[in-house]
Amino acid sequence: MSVYKHDYRAYTGEVTPLWTRVNVLARYAFSEAWSSKITVTLFTLSLAPIIVFLILIYVANNPIARALITRGNPQAFAIDAKFFLKVIEMQSWCALVVTAWIAPRLISFDLSDNALPILLSHPISRVGYISGKFIALFSSLSAITWFPCLLLFAYQGYSSAEHWTAANLPIAFGLLVGSLIWIAFLSLLGLALSSWVKWRVVATGVIFAAVFVPAGVGGIVTAIMRTKWGFLLNLPFIMSLLWQRLLGAPEFMRSGQSIPTTAIVIMLGLACLLCIAMLNARIRAREVVRG
Repeated sequence: MSVYKHDYRAYTGEVTPLWTRVNVLARYAFSEAWSSKITVTLFTLSLAPIIVFLILIYVANNPIARALITRGNPQAFAIDAKFFLKVIEMQSWCALVVTAWIAPRLISFDLSDNALPILLSHPISRVGYISGKFIALFSSLSAITWFPCLLLFAYQGYSSAEHWTAANLPIAFGLLVGSLIWIAFLSLLGLALSSWVKWRVVATGVIFAAVFVPAGVGGIVTAIMRTKWGFLLNLPFIMSLLWQRLLGAPEFMRSGQSIPTTAIVIMLGLACLLCIAMLNARIRAREVVRG
């Protein structure tokens, strides 16, 4: 039968809810991110410091092991806010490495294969597309940041002979909030930069450059202008300050040179808005045809 003789009518069956459509993209993005052996290797290496910190907590709460190793120095294995600051810093920078590898796999392949017009022709919006990729990356980073950090906190509370957990709940809050802020920013940064670079290897380098190049520029501005505000461009520095304050750890900066928390939050917010603007400008259902 010829095509023009067919009778076409709208679909009247059950429609899939909007939120489940995002989950489909997130599931396939998660599968794509973890299909590489390098991803599994990076994830395994990222959890290696957790094992070291776990051993340190065990030694700190074992009187015999502590006496043999510390030789009478009780502060050698103190499990406090300063200890967990080292934990969150280590895991957060491991998360940066994982982001630099996973994020380009989520978007760069779609751009290089001109798959965006096909994907967005389905009943899903640009926000849904970005949300699906964001969920996949955010959940992957959660597995190496706040989740193992809170497991260490719980193990310390279980191993301690004192009522340690109730007295140190602000540390758990700081670990959770500090990790969520960091991985949310990394997810937006990784997706935004990957959307503008089609080559995965180049996108990985650009993500590292976006973190460390402004840090160098901020150091130069601080040294030349003799002002503390140049540190706002130094992402590792301001995140360390934010983690210290969330955990209640002692700060390494003098009071006159310290950056206010409000300024740090505003700077991170502006960076996230810039990433969202980059995604909005790049993720579009169009295809350029060269004739």
